[in-house]
Amino acid sequence: MNILLTSAGRRGYLVEYFKKALEGIGEVHVGNSTPVSPSFYYADHAVVTPLIYDEAYIPFLLDYCKKNHIDAVLSLFDVDLYMLAQHREEFAKEGIRVIVSAPEVIRICNDKWETYQFCRKNGFLTPKTWLHLSDVKAALEAGEISYPVIIKPRWGMGSIAIYQAENAEELEVLTKKVTREIFRSYLRYESAFDEEECVLFQEMIHGQEHGLDVIHDLDGAWQLTVVREKIAMRSGETDCARVLSDERIASVGTAVGKALGHIGNLDMDVFVTEDAVYVLELNARFGGGYPFSHLAGVNLPKAIIKWLSGEALTDELVVKKTGLYAQKDIRMIDITSCVKEDGK
Repeated sequence: MNILLTSAGRRGYLVEYFKKALEGIGEVHVGNSTPVSPSFYYADHAVVTPLIYDEAYIPFLLDYCKKNHIDAVLSLFDVDLYMLAQHREEFAKEGIRVIVSAPEVIRICNDKWETYQFCRKNGFLTPKTWLHLSDVKAALEAGEISYPVIIKPRWGMGSIAIYQAENAEELEVLTKKVTREIFRSYLRYESAFDEEECVLFQEMIHGQEHGLDVIHDLDGAWQLTVVREKIAMRSGETDCARVLSDERIASVGTAVGKALGHIGNLDMDVFVTEDAVYVLELNARFGGGYPFSHLAGVNLPKAIIKWLSGEALTDELVVKKTGLYAQKDIRMIDITSCVKEDGK
């Protein structure tokens, strides 16, 4: 069995997880739009792909999968998820399983305004959110919320362009700043769907941030919810965390997953106060917090391989080290051999 991980970037640890999960029965291929990708170093095979929005991207992936006998494709990047979700039937006709949720699920997760609407519709607590500067100003004047106000991209990733406005002057200035930063970064691609409504305004919730892995099987049935208390963040990812056993928080994640109907992993961020759990963001993929779940004994890559093979699970989706504290490390690797047109 051969697996292709697309938009793998710096997630070399996931390449290692899948290589170990295959246990000599297959290979891990990695794709990315630049050869300067640490994940190439760990892969059995790597390939430089066209950019996600290039019209050649999907035909390229299909051709690569057929030539290299790829059985399943899994993406690690939000923008890529929606593209693959729209074309998954083309892969299925070639006998290739794209492990991605339905396009409408990806849209709810990628579009933070859709996330807000989804939470309200399904009765989940979530920070009050506005799509227009005039509306948040009216809410402030009416006393519905107070400063600080969070300003962030509607189609946000990696904590890019997220600011906190403490007063009316900052609200105006930072709104313009967020807009500029969106269109100077890769966020511009999805923000092009609606350039006039690409910034969100959100009330600030004072609580402890937690991350969840809400795991479903490949048919969308719930399997496990893992809870992590976020202790430190770096570049938009969890850098240090503690794995908890907390049914109050886990039950919210489980309910969100069942309402959403995703497949595989749902990376979920929540704020926890003394008396409530607020849903903040949803990402229908392996998130930056998954390594903490993995270190605690959960092995989703192995579970995915078994599901694809029609095998029954044993203890792959069991948290074995509740209370685990862990922190990410920084490693240097020599990627000279990877920096060439065809990868490695």
